[in-house]
Amino acid sequence: MTIADHVLRNRTAWDQWAAGYAAAGERNWAAAEPSWGIWGIAESHAGVLPASLDGQDTIELGCGTGYVSAWLSRLGARPTGLDNSAAQLATARQLQERFRLRYPLVHASAEQTPFAGESFDLAISEYGACIWCDLYAWIPEAARLLRPGGELIFLGNSVLQTLTMHDEDGVPSAERLLRPQFGMHRFEWPDDGSVEFHLSHGDMIRLLRRCGLEVEDLIELRPPPGATTEHPLVTIVWARQWPCEEVWKARKR
Repeated sequence: MTIADHVLRNRTAWDQWAAGYAAAGERNWAAAEPSWGIWGIAESHAGVLPASLDGQDTIELGCGTGYVSAWLSRLGARPTGLDNSAAQLATARQLQERFRLRYPLVHASAEQTPFAGESFDLAISEYGACIWCDLYAWIPEAARLLRPGGELIFLGNSVLQTLTMHDEDGVPSAERLLRPQFGMHRFEWPDDGSVEFHLSHGDMIRLLRRCGLEVEDLIELRPPPGATTEHPLVTIVWARQWPCEEVWKARKR
């Protein structure tokens, strides 16, 4: 089985970064309510999840420290977490022991999973596979994993934020376009060697439809006044004017 170069590069990067995400992972595991994105927007406001998860088989693609799957489990789902980074999964296992909540954790890329087709009712990703895997590989794979009527939900950087992002790490997005929208797909950042993937809205809709997925919603997240973040992607002033994050929801035909 051939492993793409970006899969190996991102695995190396996340194995190095994992320790820095352990504390945030523990806070999210302990949270009483799910919250989303860099601004921690509450589920009651964002409306990311389905109305009911009781008895649903779920797969989190790029689960990191596993907190989203922990939320899903507490809401009645039967989750499985998958991640490209062994170090991230080690943190997830420690948190499973800490919170006495266990579900399967699998070390693999979301572009090539070990699961049979039509195994899950929900596939979800928050800043996981949805930005660190090639969309033209992981979305067809997610569609394969879903049962008919199953839902795909993923949250990542908005198109506008991607187009205004500086190459330098830690510098908030500009208030002007820094790169073209046409042809956007693979983004390589010089500071750390990692590779991200982002598509324009038109290309995303066409890809989802080719994979047998019907778009049901596109949520452009807006943080409340005074919200704070540990991730300096954008300022609160920026994020209150333009969406820096978006949530796609699509259902398998």
